[in-house]
Amino acid sequence: MKIQPQISAREKGCRLSRVSASLLLSSSLALVACSGQQAIEFKEEKGANDNKQSEISGVKPEPNPTAGSSSEQQSIDIVSGIRGVELQSEASQDEDSVRETYRTVKQASERMMSMKVHSRPEPFALMSLPSRPSQDIYLPELQNSDKFERQVANGIMVAGEIPVSTFSIDVDTGSYSTLRRSINHGVLPERGTVRVEELINYFAYQYPTPDVGAQPFSVNTELAPSPYNPHKMLLRIGLKGFEKEKADLGASQLVFLLDVSGSMSSQDKLPLLKNALKMLSQQLDEGDRISIVVYAGASGVVLDGVKGNDTLAISQALDKLKAGGSTNGGAGIELAYQLAQKHFIAGGVNRVILATDGDFNVGVSDQQALEDMIEEKRKQGIALTTLGFGQGNYNDHLMEQLADKGNGHYAYIDTLNEARKVLVDEISATLLTIAKDVKVQIEFNPALVSEYRLIGYENRALNREDFNNDKVDGGEIGAGHRVTALYELSFVDSPNQANDALRYGLDIKTGKEKYSRDELAYLKLRYKPIGQEKSELISYPILTSTALDEFAQASDDFRFAAAVAGFGQLINHSHYLHDMDYAKVSDIAQAAMGEDNFGYRHEFVQLTKTAGLLALQTEPEQVGSAVVDKEGRAVHTFQH
Repeated sequence: MKIQPQISAREKGCRLSRVSASLLLSSSLALVACSGQQAIEFKEEKGANDNKQSEISGVKPEPNPTAGSSSEQQSIDIVSGIRGVELQSEASQDEDSVRETYRTVKQASERMMSMKVHSRPEPFALMSLPSRPSQDIYLPELQNSDKFERQVANGIMVAGEIPVSTFSIDVDTGSYSTLRRSINHGVLPERGTVRVEELINYFAYQYPTPDVGAQPFSVNTELAPSPYNPHKMLLRIGLKGFEKEKADLGASQLVFLLDVSGSMSSQDKLPLLKNALKMLSQQLDEGDRISIVVYAGASGVVLDGVKGNDTLAISQALDKLKAGGSTNGGAGIELAYQLAQKHFIAGGVNRVILATDGDFNVGVSDQQALEDMIEEKRKQGIALTTLGFGQGNYNDHLMEQLADKGNGHYAYIDTLNEARKVLVDEISATLLTIAKDVKVQIEFNPALVSEYRLIGYENRALNREDFNNDKVDGGEIGAGHRVTALYELSFVDSPNQANDALRYGLDIKTGKEKYSRDELAYLKLRYKPIGQEKSELISYPILTSTALDEFAQASDDFRFAAAVAGFGQLINHSHYLHDMDYAKVSDIAQAAMGEDNFGYRHEFVQLTKTAGLLALQTEPEQVGSAVVDKEGRAVHTFQH
């Protein structure tokens, strides 16, 4: 019988330690070899990118002869060190030597991993974030980097105390596109960041179209029971601008101001932008003029007033654009306005189209100075339209504000279909302004209306006296634009007053009521015709006899707009909804499709269903003012 020699615990530990050290040494050597090759590849790739960027900016990268050699030498030194440690561990048998081996190998491995992380960051950036419940179901990277301004919802006003409501119209649609992007990525927008009026105005409604030469827009009203709360009514005010085909717009002079900074490199930014502008250029003709200005670390002119039908020159110029560098938005805007002034077409369309992810981090950093410059150019007849792209560092608030100051339209382009909608199907509305500084004022009859609430338009609210003040800026309507506003409804004879005398109330001379019991409200609108600085007034009485008895009796457009507005309020967690949930929004919209030639309304129904499911991922919770079940329907309604 052969007796196995006894092995002490210390000897077992030493043997295991040497085996583990050998395995760790092998892994470290493999990492060193891989990292050294990656460092060389990264150096070559970086040099190629720098040379490409210099073709656009005209700035040559400074040579750095030691940039790659230090990393390579460091890899060689570490390999030599590890091999020396390996020989030492074979010669030594005591525990102290093994411990020293571990310490040395561990240090070398950590240095190697540090080099790997800093030399090739891309694979790590592709790692998925672990899912976690969130009250707003909003990914941290979007919440922390994208900039969306929170809206404070309009409150319920008492008509007997404040009978007049005044606001500027809005034709922007960017809030709907950013909401769609978020839902398609599996997250709900952060509560309070959705501008409800931009959701409503994204869709086309069949309002009467005025004749060219008459007043620039028609006015339409409709009144029916509210779907949001019992015993309340919903009033819709709809405007529709006269229509013009692109061939009838006259000459257009457009300056594309394109962000080519490093943040624009992803597929949903610069590549999508280039395809979008190619689609737009195909709508232009010989009488139009196109310029392209790019900005990144430096600004430059790519095209200088070429003919609109020179699609080859435009396409080639766009194809050459590459993303890289920081964002000098201010310098780019100044250069774009210089070209717009150089090629200015009297009586034509003169517009700068800014396309960016909204990351203005270099140049004119003072937003007020930027807005002042845009306002001044607007007065000289050069408008500004903003097109937003991408996510991760997107500045929605800035893009909306710049377009507002520039008398332009703000749209967010998340797909090529959206680019076609804005730049092809709705090109006349995007380019041609038919009425400036459009304001809406409505006076409610306190004998018939006890309360009212304007849905949306929070950042478009005006003081009552601003309605008659032509120095106060309003919104613009483009050719064919539709504007919709929804209201939910539940005496001194000085000759020099800033406000018009109230239509309703007691006549101080006779002591009798001077209003008609047939009038629910009195609607007034002001606008400036193109080429004029003095506004004109339009007014309409809204009669109680027009009220419908049931919500289902209202037109498809009315009910669909109500569904869209309800959806926006649910996303914003409005506490003014008492009888609304995602399933009901979907049901109302699906029953009110009406004419939907491009499928936008069908797409909206799908978004509502997806949003209802996303709202349940954390646990049944209060969404808007309702707790919903697994199908998105209200299982309990909160009363205030």
